[in-house]
Amino acid sequence: MYRGFRVAACAVPRLASFNVNPALRQLPLQFNHVRTYADAVIKVPPMAESISEGTLKQFSKQIGDFVEQDEEIATIETDKIDVAVNAPEAGTIKEFLANEEDTVVVGQDLVRIETGGAAPSKSEQPASSESKLSSPEEDAAPKKEEVQTENAPESKPSSEGKPSTPAAPEKKESAPTKQAPKPSASSSEGPATLGNREERRVKMNRMRLRIAERLKQSQNTAASLTTFNEVDMSALMDLRKTYKDEILKKTGVKLGFMSAFSRACVLAMRDIPAVNASIEGPNGGDTIVYRDYVDISVAVATEKGLVTPVVRNVEELDLVGIEKAIAEMGKKARDGKLTIEDMAGGTFTISNGGVFGSLMGTPIINLPQTAVLGLHAIKDRAVVINGKIEARPMMYLALTYDHRLLDGREAVQFLVKVKEYIEDPRKMLL
Repeated sequence: MYRGFRVAACAVPRLASFNVNPALRQLPLQFNHVRTYADAVIKVPPMAESISEGTLKQFSKQIGDFVEQDEEIATIETDKIDVAVNAPEAGTIKEFLANEEDTVVVGQDLVRIETGGAAPSKSEQPASSESKLSSPEEDAAPKKEEVQTENAPESKPSSEGKPSTPAAPEKKESAPTKQAPKPSASSSEGPATLGNREERRVKMNRMRLRIAERLKQSQNTAASLTTFNEVDMSALMDLRKTYKDEILKKTGVKLGFMSAFSRACVLAMRDIPAVNASIEGPNGGDTIVYRDYVDISVAVATEKGLVTPVVRNVEELDLVGIEKAIAEMGKKARDGKLTIEDMAGGTFTISNGGVFGSLMGTPIINLPQTAVLGLHAIKDRAVVINGKIEARPMMYLALTYDHRLLDGREAVQFLVKVKEYIEDPRKMLL
């Protein structure tokens, strides 16, 4: 429709030499006025059932930029994920209807764009960039000349053979500089010797606030208790060393330790099903929910905080399948592309603090789950094997569990079974 308007608008000026009604000559202006009604307003998109607002973190485009259809123009931070706002159709950005760091709600007007048009040609972009690059050089040239002209008068007195006159001002200028440190020497006797004591106050982002709320809720709700054990990693490390290159070449997956611990937990849950259960209901819960499936939440550290994407139906996956799923979730978490569905649910959590060098720790339960397994760093320690002292790669395991549902006997038995599977991985095939 707009193409026909442009043709008519361009044809009217050609009729200016003829006797034409003056109202007809106003058609181009009228057509331009009609084009302004092609503006579209982009609203804050729906984010999730439980999320109705967020913080507008940044605009990835500027006013006047051309955007393609489905191109990202803004990012909204929620307490769980970052939501990308995409352009529903191609056009040029005309106005921002909200500011960065504003709290926006679903359905709120965000950006006004003029639909239609075409992206600037590639030939125009290098030309504009060259002009931008050349302008600083042209601006720098007069500055160099100014520096030379400023230095020139200083060189003249020295060439005239009057060194005494310029030497005097230099001494006068150096005198205050020598006196400047004297007050600092006297002040060094006071509290100023403590160094820099500045403070910075940074507002917590929504994800960090949500993490803090959930962790405190877990401490206040669950009757948390942690039991420890240690596992000899020799057999699992030998298994990984033997087959990792073959698996990487065949499937493109790097075989790690998380898949083995996930599989060991699934097998141990068959004997201790309460580890995979949860307490639900009003007033702290009055119902125990047992599950025949295992969805493992994997703790991943990101720049904005700790997130726990979920690997679903782990009981149906082999070691390679588990490792591949964990790697995909970890990459999405680090790239900030996790969705609400990726983190919803989860019946058990594994947290590997060993990748950061943690020797031992007590993880916090991710409610409404019942337990979380903490992995730690592998260190060579002296252990007794068949009456002899040997150096073995050992890892401490920590299981934090909700004592309201899981008794100490069951928690210890679960951790011992995980230890047995890891120390003899062949048992996982039986």
